[in-house]
Amino acid sequence: MTDLDIYRPTLTGHCYRMLGSITDAEDAVQETMLRAWRARDRFDGRSALATWLHRIATNVCLDALADRAPRVLPTDEGPRGSLTSELRKQPRTHWLEPIPDLASMPADSDPHEDAVMRESIRLAFVAALQHLPPRQRAALLLTQVLNWSAAEVAESLDMSTAAVNSALQRARATLAERRAEQQLDRIVALSSRHATATRALSDEQQQLVDQFTDAFTAYDVPRLTALLRDDATLCMPPFDLWLEGHADISSWMLGPGAGCRGSKLVPTWASGAPAFAQYRDGGATPWALVVLELDGPRIAGMTYFLDVETLFPRFGLPMRLD
Repeated sequence: MTDLDIYRPTLTGHCYRMLGSITDAEDAVQETMLRAWRARDRFDGRSALATWLHRIATNVCLDALADRAPRVLPTDEGPRGSLTSELRKQPRTHWLEPIPDLASMPADSDPHEDAVMRESIRLAFVAALQHLPPRQRAALLLTQVLNWSAAEVAESLDMSTAAVNSALQRARATLAERRAEQQLDRIVALSSRHATATRALSDEQQQLVDQFTDAFTAYDVPRLTALLRDDATLCMPPFDLWLEGHADISSWMLGPGAGCRGSKLVPTWASGAPAFAQYRDGGATPWALVVLELDGPRIAGMTYFLDVETLFPRFGLPMRLD
């Protein structure tokens, strides 16, 4: 068998979409490699090696999902919080995690593959996937992202082809309810080369990100909120608080969040989106991984992941800025 590590990025991306966690995805890929090595004598070459590995990885993920609740974002938890609400903290394993873009990007990928990976690991899309039953989730990802036929999925998941097609219909209906069907259609078009693969950011979006950086660094809250969509959201896992709209976000940043004044930002990419490592106290205190959700010329959401002890090392970020 060839060196299996060349398949690690695509397997990591697949397991991340299934599990909603970079930590769990890395563990699943490691288990996949172990199972593949033990079963190497049974690989008969009838399918591509990548297909065989993804079949193993899918079943590893299904095993992992059998006894756990889906990971979510605070915005999935129900009514939005208020500025006076007591902050309630949930364990790290409760929340969806971001993934470094490079962790799911094969070194030899083409622009279409890069675009598919970016679109299919976006927080909103992965969050919507977590609302699907595990086997529906697997069937959807294998057919719509990896371009497997319904017959191939049926063989892999020990289902009939009719059952796979029924699962796909139900999965699409759920994604439509969660406003993720349009993103799925774009992923399908890109993976089948029926759409133009664009750059990660347009010039307009790059300007928006630069303006956000300048406004946040200066802690100019009016200038920052002017960059937000009217119904933009702000949330902060592991706390279940989430805010919506200019007024609440501005009040939060000038009130309980005022300790962010004077922070330093280090740009990175997370879950297919521009992101920043935020350090307080002039760089001495790692505070959050901030992931932006862009919608054309405006910012639709800001997710502050505060679990820096877990996430910063996985993103290759230092725990202190000198």
